[in-house]
Amino acid sequence: MSKTTLSPTLGTGSSTVVTHCQICNHADLQPLLFVGYLPPVNAMREIGSPPQEEVAYPAQLLLCPQCQLIQLGLIVDAEILFPSSYPYTSSTTKILRENFAQLYEECVDIVGLKAEHLVVDIGSNDGNLLINFKDKHRICGVTPEKIGEVAIGRGIPTIISYFQPPVVEKILHELGQARLVTATNVFAHMEDIHGVLNGILKLLSEDGVFISESHYVLELVKTVQYDTIYHEHLRYYSLHSLKYLLDMHGLEVIHVKPIPTHGGSIRVYAARRGKHAVRDSVERQLQAEREGLSARALEVFKHQVFQSRSDLWRLLAEIKNQGKSIVGVSAPSRASTLISYCGLDDGLLDSVVEIKGSHKIGKNIPGTLIPVLEEGLLFGDDQPDYALLLSWHIADELIPKLRQFGFRNKFIVPLPEPKVV
Repeated sequence: MSKTTLSPTLGTGSSTVVTHCQICNHADLQPLLFVGYLPPVNAMREIGSPPQEEVAYPAQLLLCPQCQLIQLGLIVDAEILFPSSYPYTSSTTKILRENFAQLYEECVDIVGLKAEHLVVDIGSNDGNLLINFKDKHRICGVTPEKIGEVAIGRGIPTIISYFQPPVVEKILHELGQARLVTATNVFAHMEDIHGVLNGILKLLSEDGVFISESHYVLELVKTVQYDTIYHEHLRYYSLHSLKYLLDMHGLEVIHVKPIPTHGGSIRVYAARRGKHAVRDSVERQLQAEREGLSARALEVFKHQVFQSRSDLWRLLAEIKNQGKSIVGVSAPSRASTLISYCGLDDGLLDSVVEIKGSHKIGKNIPGTLIPVLEEGLLFGDDQPDYALLLSWHIADELIPKLRQFGFRNKFIVPLPEPKVV
């Protein structure tokens, strides 16, 4: 099997330059978009601590003309990006809870799950997906973060480790093969993707099914989501590139479903060739990509990103020049890219607010002195004049909630085109 060729960078050894495609090893990668040098999105310093030297890594999208994979040109050490204290918890987002409940109902039919079948979730986090399978099937989560202890506390068996060969052997020895393996919002993050698929194939029973959910590059391009470009996301999958990757391992795509999570994702069912019927959804989605990811569409996307960035900076500057206050709402990973790429600082953005109890409160946005504070300041008598929705992809969920809690002033939705609502 062809493997990715990586050239080490000069410097600390904490990153590697991608010189060949991460899927097919093709060498002639084409530059698509550069969004600057970005700090790790979870490298947050305490408010009031003196500014110190911080690392930042180049973020350039490259296109492989052979398998159509869009990928980052630099791979940063996973231990830098995903420390044991990694803060993300998937259960806090309503749309994700609803998505995983729907996934369960859907895959029970497609996969034919029975009570005795084993379900393994790679990157299981706090158990948000597996909670839907609990008490109905045998389950096992795998996640490297300490947040896995939360899942264990919820009664979800969890191995706190990266998904590596010893973990696969442990599961096989203790639980046997799995009828279903899932990898949601992690399949684009894992460096050795061929090694991961080898492990998945070893885990899967002969008629087992692998389900991945990844942020979908077709939606990224259509809605100008440059803020989802950061170093945790090594690959930006289309169905074409996913199909190419899975084909290399003897898996065929049997069903596809676009889903709304993370601003637009794609759920892909795959199984060993000939074991399950291939549904019409596969060809329909491939056709949509032939139109939406053409060379012309990618060139238009690049110019839309540049225009969107300058329009947002201009809008915020005009508001601040009027003496108004602007506070960002929520601090997801994507907010760090938007703030960094657009050149926002504490002169334009007074602060960012998070829900009470967030571990991010009391820290600064990476690479800035913009403080993260508790969201109560949105609802008092002295409210900010504008709320910039940094989780703009769930604006339809956020705006009514913030109105209900008492925010009376205006919202700014930054993407795909900055607007005040």
